[in-house]
Amino acid sequence: MSDLLISRVGHVQVAEINRPPHNYFNKELMTLIAEALIAADADPDIRVTLLCANGKSFCAGADFSGPQPETPEARRADSRALYNEGIRIFQAKKPIVAAVQGHAIGGGLGVALAADYRIATPETSFSANFTRLGFHPGFGLTITLPELVGRTRASLLMLTGRRVKGEEALEIGMCEAVVPLEKLRDEAMKLAQEIAESAPLAVKSTRATLRAGLAERVEERLKHELDEQSWLRETEDFAEGVRATAERRVANFKAR
Repeated sequence: MSDLLISRVGHVQVAEINRPPHNYFNKELMTLIAEALIAADADPDIRVTLLCANGKSFCAGADFSGPQPETPEARRADSRALYNEGIRIFQAKKPIVAAVQGHAIGGGLGVALAADYRIATPETSFSANFTRLGFHPGFGLTITLPELVGRTRASLLMLTGRRVKGEEALEIGMCEAVVPLEKLRDEAMKLAQEIAESAPLAVKSTRATLRAGLAERVEERLKHELDEQSWLRETEDFAEGVRATAERRVANFKAR
């Protein structure tokens, strides 16, 4: 079965991430999301995409479980290919509503913030946990998170890796509504359909004005994020951060 399930409700495309329980992402999943959004852009009958997930979490970050590239050059190329798909997600021309349950962590947070709007639950946990892994934030988060919550708060969230639950996320602007889990998909669909009731050409035009330059800025920033991630990925601290996360313990970083 596909890692991304596509269906349609009226003028709303539903793109459901399907790598439960926690929907860790890889390049293939990002490609599927990007292609779904591109297909929606090309279909005049689709006006909004609802991005949701099957499982406990929306997306709990990158999938480190499989074989990893063996050389620094190969690892950088692998990350570059993944981020190219991320850029295509930001280039989508029609609105995206994300229904975010469970964890939206690391790159998973990046995916959630690429959407125009997020509906969460009280238990939803947002976290830019990169520094807890000995890593630099990616997926354009150094642009999207400050624009949502302000530079100082974004800096705090990135440097601490602190987790933000639903009600706090609503308060600081990371999501637009918090609803019980059992109502999450319905409320996200309700918002998507409300947008779809507006004139589609006007919606597309207005969104383009409001997001003007965003995809280009993200693309440029991703080059820097990738540079920083590439050297940090070769450090002892990164290896320790990944081990500590897998073992559910506090990392013992050595600054080397």
